[in-house]
Amino acid sequence: MSRFLFVVPPLVGHINPIVGVAAELTARGHLVAWACPDPELVGRLAGSGAGAVFACGEAPQGERPADLRGPQALKFLWEWYLLPLAEAMAPGVRAAVETFRPDVVVADQQAFAGALVAERLGLPWATSATTSAEFTDPLSGLPKVREWLEERLAELRAAVGDPAGTADPRFSPHLVLAFSTPELAGHSRDGVRWVGPSIAARPSAAGFPWEWLDPGRATVLITLGTANTDVGGRFLQECRSALRERADRVQGVIVDPGGTLEPRGDDKDVLVVPSVPQLALLERGVGAVVCHAGHNSVCEALWHGVPLVVAPIRDDQPVVAGQVADAGAGVRVRFGRVTARKLGTALDSVLDDPAHRAAAGRIRTAFRAAGGASAAAAHLDELAREFR
Repeated sequence: MSRFLFVVPPLVGHINPIVGVAAELTARGHLVAWACPDPELVGRLAGSGAGAVFACGEAPQGERPADLRGPQALKFLWEWYLLPLAEAMAPGVRAAVETFRPDVVVADQQAFAGALVAERLGLPWATSATTSAEFTDPLSGLPKVREWLEERLAELRAAVGDPAGTADPRFSPHLVLAFSTPELAGHSRDGVRWVGPSIAARPSAAGFPWEWLDPGRATVLITLGTANTDVGGRFLQECRSALRERADRVQGVIVDPGGTLEPRGDDKDVLVVPSVPQLALLERGVGAVVCHAGHNSVCEALWHGVPLVVAPIRDDQPVVAGQVADAGAGVRVRFGRVTARKLGTALDSVLDDPAHRAAAGRIRTAFRAAGGASAAAAHLDELAREFR
């Protein structure tokens, strides 16, 4: 029996892939625990069998400007969120390690405190990469941003890690788990274990009106994830218009947690709801997904062989959108400028062109062959044995 501590940021998209891995390790007889600034979120996503959940600091509060794009958005993400998050989490992560005494720390790629505390205490640690964007070197061609980032990481290591350490906290020298495959990422990378998506059962949103779905029309799911409620209103409205123009053959389910669209109870063509049981809906059968190119949303669609229209907003989303388009599994549109007409054209393409569905099917096959949570757990088990 080994003990694994998962260190995660309070972000749904970074916790969900790990839930299945933790469950798999538990089923193999290991002990698991979590360190997160939001223990309630971990409990809600992982369920009653999550194991111990240690609180560690508070996540930075506030909102970043919605219009930030490109290098400025990337720098803002690091400066406003990732680096302060690591500083806030570090004392709690260390306390969790001292209490739980893990054999291996599994640190999310954006939870640097997990990697640096493990480094300082001499523990083996693995990287959980819930998106493959970092493998593409997003700072290529931005030497000033890269220099700034390296300086900030050195300062962070001096404060909470081992000052003599040299490993990038985003890439463990022991094990990097990537929840994708080269068939989507478009490349491989030495030292990375491509385990594919970790798709595990999760609590479903209650009360979804399954009877509303018309089996005679293709269903289109539109979602912008859990972190974009502040910027999605115009885009969702354009989506609704495009769907209504195709109501003779398409029905739409729009996820609108921010309540930006006025729902119409008698609408037979477009259902607007604050949340959906996404995996169950995909399993039931969806013709296409329109989304922000969040890595989890994309992988869950492609796990089911569903092609996409991707409209990236920020962070890793432009990289993931490029992967979808390059793989032929979908069409990319511009989030801030797309019109109902252009959305409709993109939607027609992914619904009607069999090449997109064939490409999505190829990725589906690769995803399912990669092993997911079971493969990730096996790699972690091996790492623990190596350092035992």
